[in-house]
Amino acid sequence: MDTAIHTMVQIYKKNARGHENLGSQEFHKLVSGHLPNILTSSDCKEAVEQMKQQLDKNKDGKISFEEYMTLIGTLACMLSRQRMAQLEQD
Repeated sequence: MDTAIHTMVQIYKKNARGHENLGSQEFHKLVSGHLPNILTSSDCKEAVEQMKQQLDKNKDGKISFEEYMTLIGTLACMLSRQRMAQLEQD
């Protein structure tokens, strides 16, 4: 698990490029580059923008590390539920 956490931190830092927060372009690049499987819609730019707005709790137009980790936690929970449902079906 340490490796997974380290990877998530490094991905955020790389996309933030020395800044404290991710702007819209950086967030879109992170999601499309590292989380492509969550974008099933043909209009992914709009989907990423809606995701950013939902994550942006302080409404500053940027995604902080804490807001980013909310996304990662949500995705981890969804994946866990999917795997549990699969195991129940098997």
